[in-house]
Amino acid sequence: MVENKLMEDLNRLGFPLMEVVSDFDVNETLADVVRSQDTRLWEGFPVLVANAAQDYSFDLNQVLHKLSNKADRKNLHVLMLVSLTMYKYHHLSFYWAKQFEQSLSEKDLEQLKSMRNALYHDQSLGFEQMSLDSVRLKEMFKRYFEQNVVKTKQLRETHDELSLEYSLSQVFSPKQKELFKKKLDGLPLTKTEREYYSRTVRKKVSALANPELHRLAQKLLNY
Repeated sequence: MVENKLMEDLNRLGFPLMEVVSDFDVNETLADVVRSQDTRLWEGFPVLVANAAQDYSFDLNQVLHKLSNKADRKNLHVLMLVSLTMYKYHHLSFYWAKQFEQSLSEKDLEQLKSMRNALYHDQSLGFEQMSLDSVRLKEMFKRYFEQNVVKTKQLRETHDELSLEYSLSQVFSPKQKELFKKKLDGLPLTKTEREYYSRTVRKKVSALANPELHRLAQKLLNY
């Protein structure tokens, strides 16, 4: 059974399980995964490493240093080979992964080819200490991709919203911006609001819609 502390830390690396705690050591967490002997977590190791390297202070040497048992150190090496195989399978390239690959022996490189072939044919990846299901490996990584796509889209949408808010604030007063949005959303305006919109806001909107003004503004920004 995996300890609660480990499950909480795994949440920070892409496993949405429990509430995150503050005393989080990414390298210790990865070492705990290796020591866990939990095949389910081992099959998610490529996802964990990808997240760790992207957002946290991942250091393979530190993870290795935390593993005193020879079998655990060997399992870490195998799991890193599995991770590298997954990245190659999905045509992903990471700087740290390239460094790891450059340190591999000829035997390791041959094992990479064998594992990649097993992934393509949905065959299990078998080793001395473990046997990993290639279908579950790929499914786990697929979910990782889907989560990243959603996250990237949300960040882009948030950025666009903030950018629009900032731009509107440079042109319109708070009241004018409110009327601009109400008109855009098709909401009814009071008689006073309609008069104010027609007298002031509409003129600014017309100016913003002028393509020649837009072209000149872009030209000025490029100077």
